[in-house]
Amino acid sequence: MIKKIKPKTSLFDKFKKAPILRPVPSHIPKPDYALTGIPKKHLSKNEVTPEQLIKIRKAGQAAREVLEEVLTAVRVGISTEELDIIAHEACIKRGGYPSPLNYRNFPKSLCTSINEVICHGIPSPTRILKDGDIINCDVTIYLDGMHGDCSETVFVGEVSEQAKKLVDTTYQCLMASIQVVKPNAKLSEIGKVISKIANEAGFSVVRDFTGHGIGEVFHMSPQVNHYYDHADQKIMKEGMVFTIEPMINAGKWQCDILSDDWTAVTIDQKLSAQFEHMIYVGPNGAEILTNGQPFYQAQLKA
Repeated sequence: MIKKIKPKTSLFDKFKKAPILRPVPSHIPKPDYALTGIPKKHLSKNEVTPEQLIKIRKAGQAAREVLEEVLTAVRVGISTEELDIIAHEACIKRGGYPSPLNYRNFPKSLCTSINEVICHGIPSPTRILKDGDIINCDVTIYLDGMHGDCSETVFVGEVSEQAKKLVDTTYQCLMASIQVVKPNAKLSEIGKVISKIANEAGFSVVRDFTGHGIGEVFHMSPQVNHYYDHADQKIMKEGMVFTIEPMINAGKWQCDILSDDWTAVTIDQKLSAQFEHMIYVGPNGAEILTNGQPFYQAQLKA
């Protein structure tokens, strides 16, 4: 799940009437916002201890497992509400809480972003997947005091060549940017790599949403821009954990926010794709905490 850039009005700062939420068993440990929708804990320092690293590795692996359950179910004719149920139950089965649920009053356990939706699509029983769609499923789980977060974009049935190129380019942006992660490197190098690959392919990089620090809290510093900002002088430090989650558009990079105050769509209604991994900055570089084989590549070979 993505962090919205400030000072623009943040999606996460818009509190609405509390939604009707899918129940979570009482024995499942919950984050501090589970009942109120308002996160209370804020951390200014992003550096995990060895004990926390063990826990966050487990959370990352659990998030990956949940995502794979969801992606396996993607097909023509399924509703995004059904995908949300799968994600919800998969989190609970692992003893975890689905982190998006009631975070800033988000009403579901999964984000499902289809075609022109950049991010934060809300699952619905009336949104049925159709042949030719692309869908990003964004999973986060709160497990043993840590959040694990990852997402992928996959194909629904037979998709256009442009959709295939966009999705593949977005994945290449993510994986290439991970290669520059190391202690004492500038965070802006991530966006520099992503921008080069996306722009050379004829696509644009969304600027309104960023990657983010993650761990005991869902969203924390540092803010990870996916576009190149030469003024960004922040440095990666060993022990940091953050997400890299580029959103790449087939047309313009700008977005509109729908009336639900969550769903972000491309301003020109052209396709958007996203991939996300959670990264630990180790002494020798990046450790991908949510690693797995991307589903779209298997779809291309089928």
